[in-house]
Amino acid sequence: MVGGEAREEAILAATLELLAEVGYDRIRMDAVAVRAKASKATIYRRWPGKAELVVTAIQRRTAQATGEEPTEPDPGNLRDDLLGRMRAMRDSLTGQDAGLLLGLLTAMHHDGELAGVVRARMIDDKRRAFDPAIDRAVARGELPAGVDRALLAEVGSAMLFSRAFVTGEPLDDGFLTHLVDGVLLPLLRVRAVAP
Repeated sequence: MVGGEAREEAILAATLELLAEVGYDRIRMDAVAVRAKASKATIYRRWPGKAELVVTAIQRRTAQATGEEPTEPDPGNLRDDLLGRMRAMRDSLTGQDAGLLLGLLTAMHHDGELAGVVRARMIDDKRRAFDPAIDRAVARGELPAGVDRALLAEVGSAMLFSRAFVTGEPLDDGFLTHLVDGVLLPLLRVRAVAP
């Protein structure tokens, strides 16, 4: 089992190296195999194609860089729950290689398979990231069950992404507090009462 894990790590590391060197469009599975000292058959047994391999490599790197925990403790209120989630998202986003991420987003525009995999695995993960906080708030009676979870995730993620990769403005705790208090909580409360 350890050999299999080491081989998988070598394949994912080789994928990220090639992604940084040549970009998504020019990555070839045989080049990944050579660099990882693995066979193409080994790679294809685990990943059906380049898109799945690249997305897995990026997800693994992000999780390792941020030390994300699968479960978060309940802080007891929605505001603190959202602040904790936004801090984790910020740390994940700033732990990523901007060039790799932007290259991946560019490649998504002309590679439908890649776009589908990224949407299914990474974007949906971001949307689900808020579910525990919303579920706890609903259970505590802070929010009704029908809040717009997708809009919350989209707005929160977009604001972080914009600061990290477009404007370069700080993603400090002060900004996150302003984002939660001035945008996300009002958005949830307005969307909760709107028809």
